[in-house]
Amino acid sequence: MIAHGKDVKIFAGNSNPTLAQDICKVMGTTLGSAEVGTFSDGEKSVSIYETVRGSDVFVVQSTCSPVNDNLMEMLIMIDALRRASAGRITAVIPYFGYARQDRKTKPRDPISAKLVANLITRAGADRVLTMDLHANQIQGFFDIPVDNLMGSPIFVEYFTKKFVGCHEEAMVVSPDVGSVARARAFAQKLDMPLAIVDKRRQKANSSEVMNIIGDVKDKRVILLDDMVDTGGSLCHAAKALVEIGGAKSVTACASHGVLSGPAVQRINESALDEVLFLDTIPAPKDMKSSKIRYLSVANMFGDAIERIYEEISISKLFW
Repeated sequence: MIAHGKDVKIFAGNSNPTLAQDICKVMGTTLGSAEVGTFSDGEKSVSIYETVRGSDVFVVQSTCSPVNDNLMEMLIMIDALRRASAGRITAVIPYFGYARQDRKTKPRDPISAKLVANLITRAGADRVLTMDLHANQIQGFFDIPVDNLMGSPIFVEYFTKKFVGCHEEAMVVSPDVGSVARARAFAQKLDMPLAIVDKRRQKANSSEVMNIIGDVKDKRVILLDDMVDTGGSLCHAAKALVEIGGAKSVTACASHGVLSGPAVQRINESALDEVLFLDTIPAPKDMKSSKIRYLSVANMFGDAIERIYEEISISKLFW
């Protein structure tokens, strides 16, 4: 029995329309008719051109750069859908921005992730569907249900095929101590050993590699992280693994390719052989790199949306 919504309708803002269209293709439907524009003074405008009364509506919008514009687009779309009597509204946020500010690290710090959670809830969302939150506790910042999908199954499938003939040479490496739990679970799925890059961060968006915990000599290394912003930490880790650890090759993977500032240039000039991202954030328009590759999350999100609509478990997507 369908408890919410007489039908499924998917709408999208301007952050990642290609992913939204790919999700619709997976589900055998079309993107909802809407226009999300900007007034001359920079304010966002939203017009919904089809009825949503009683429908189970999903708004696909990553809060990536330009972060504040994309966040406001999502909030205004949710408000418009709520006022149009949508049966249930799910905010589908493949990449959740402001997630790095999830706790107070010094006096008078904001907790921006909680503020954004409050805004989404207050705008009228009934639930949230996202992927690889920077910190799992952010799920608790919401007073509505949150489904936090994991991108690791997509990477597991890719690396299982890539290293099929040299599995015993492959090894998973955590780029820092804070990512050990994520990397350990990933290594277990691939049945590979684990090493850790111990680094000391001096200031924001910079890091200094200090030591490598584990033997990576002559190994084909897989660096796993949840996101890559300026690329400094990732490239420093790759350099240390090759020059200090003696790794044979270094491949990196991360769910979210923020790629701000000099990130692409750093990756191109780094010791990395290949960098994999999920398409939760679209590739920069002017990106030129033979090292960077994107894998699609459309199938996973399409499956999750269908399961949410049909009111059945999505736990199988968390393996």
